[in-house]
Amino acid sequence: MSTLTKDQRQELEQALLEQREDLQRHFESSMEDGAPAESLKDSTGELSSYDNHPADAGTETFERSRDLAIDDTLTDEFNQVNDALERMEEGTYGTCVTCGKNIPFERLEAIPYTAYCIDHTPNRDVSNDRPVEEEVITMPPSGAGEVRQRNAGKFDNAEAWEAVEEYGTSNSPAMAAKRDVQDYDENM
Repeated sequence: MSTLTKDQRQELEQALLEQREDLQRHFESSMEDGAPAESLKDSTGELSSYDNHPADAGTETFERSRDLAIDDTLTDEFNQVNDALERMEEGTYGTCVTCGKNIPFERLEAIPYTAYCIDHTPNRDVSNDRPVEEEVITMPPSGAGEVRQRNAGKFDNAEAWEAVEEYGTSNSPAMAAKRDVQDYDENM
């Protein structure tokens, strides 16, 4: 049995009903735009993508996959809202479906459709799976990158100017309009 007061329960029910209406409006407006096309050809309305730049197809693919992902997420949320409203009717709303403990009002206020207490929230742990590429990557040799410029005989930033100064700058004698100018005073 939940420890929610009647006012808290009404407030949460109102929030769930508003959320369900918003989600229904989203799905209705996306249906007005037309149901998602089955293929890229149908979604773009083009007979062939031969004359299109590859970036155009990439953009269309990205936008289509983004829209599908958003719809999947919102469909999942819509189902969770409906499930929460059913739990309200059954009298089990506000209790964790895993352990049966009361879910704090503050948590329900933040996520009104949640069916879990904090301890039993699914997908709560960060995955410790590492990318498969790490299995084939070798570690760099020890000392890699340390004092690399000095060991490779490269100059540092302090010596860089001296090395390129002899070739002149945009206001040096090398850039003078006259030929064979040796100093700045002759440049004029």
